[in-house]
Amino acid sequence: MLFAIAFAAERLLFPDILPIVFANEAQPSRAALTALALRAIELTAAWIAIMSLSIMTGAWVKDRLRRSRRAPSGSSPASPAD
Repeated sequence: MLFAIAFAAERLLFPDILPIVFANEAQPSRAALTALALRAIELTAAWIAIMSLSIMTGAWVKDRLRRSRRAPSGSSPASPAD
């Protein structure tokens, strides 16, 4: 959610400003620094989301493998006993 907020704020507040300040293009320093800070927030939030997704996927796969080893073959753990 933080990624979306920073992305939208950068696009709405500073649509023409690049976070990299080129020497031959005059840009207000306040706008360039704010765009750079918003881009840093975006990238940090994106990396945290990628790492979290990777960890959650690994935990889910580990849990599924553990459950498949515990359950006897031919029966599901959710089926009632007859």
